[in-house]
Amino acid sequence: MDTFKAMYLEDNQGQLAFGPKEITLDDLSQGEVVIEVVYSSLNYKDMLAVQPKGGVIRNYPMIPGIDLAGIVVSSESADFQEGQEVLVTGYEMGMSHTGGFSQYARVPKNWVIPLPKGLSLKDAMSYGTAGLTAILSILALENAGLSDSKEARVLVTGSSGGVGSVALALLKARGYSNVTALVRKDYQEPLVSRLGADQVIRPEAIFIKEKPLLLKEQYEFVLDTVGGDVASHLLPQLAYGGAISLCGNAGGIGLKTTVLPFILRGVNVLGIDSVNISHQKRLEAWSELAQYHSILEKLETNTIDLEELPKHLEMLKTGSHLGRTIVSLID
Repeated sequence: MDTFKAMYLEDNQGQLAFGPKEITLDDLSQGEVVIEVVYSSLNYKDMLAVQPKGGVIRNYPMIPGIDLAGIVVSSESADFQEGQEVLVTGYEMGMSHTGGFSQYARVPKNWVIPLPKGLSLKDAMSYGTAGLTAILSILALENAGLSDSKEARVLVTGSSGGVGSVALALLKARGYSNVTALVRKDYQEPLVSRLGADQVIRPEAIFIKEKPLLLKEQYEFVLDTVGGDVASHLLPQLAYGGAISLCGNAGGIGLKTTVLPFILRGVNVLGIDSVNISHQKRLEAWSELAQYHSILEKLETNTIDLEELPKHLEMLKTGSHLGRTIVSLID
């Protein structure tokens, strides 16, 4: 392993250059575990990483990629052995620490998760950060009361995207029978229907023209992946005692609301973070995901190589990306 391939992001006097480059281990950030990366995956944050002023990259040059799954090549930690299959998501990887769009990665030992039993390396990246975020959102909603009724009215926004599509499939696999998918375009409907959506709606169904401070109670629970105006319009439509989980900002970072949904209907807003959660919570979440590996065949998945990354990152940027994209690092 004298040299290997990575997608390198450099800042040339304010102009970002992103493309394949032959590098060595010396170009990687420090850590106790060296991993031969077999698969990575594509996430919304990876798209932001390659944008000027995207707010993700902390320093240049950088190898983006917030996910990876692969095989331990060497380890200074007794917790991991050569040849062991592992995965890494989140933390500072692909932000200030060289990430998963590389044939080799070096990371701190406490970032590494042993591959859960029942999942292959490719399965793990079919889930990736999107799957981790989806199950964390569902668990939070269940803790807020969703688990009390399998017939509860649940809405998933951004339901044809990475987090949304996995969340939709997981909700159906966990037995929820009244799940609505919110989509924007015609071509997204077949996917969410295949994943089990009981109803499919468009944005006009939630963007009520009337502007009372509280609207008709439409949903007990909302799993929101979009943020912005979508989340703002859904808050006053939550039923008494309901909850909305927030995990994304594709629709904007603003949240316009009043105190009325909270003090008159007792609703809850649940913030979901998959980047810096504890190691124990990661293990528990991945164990939960491994129980539902059968849903992976239902997901819209696409496997690409490193050179195809710019095209698919652009699709994420323009909103034309569906489901999950796996990046193969195998020559």
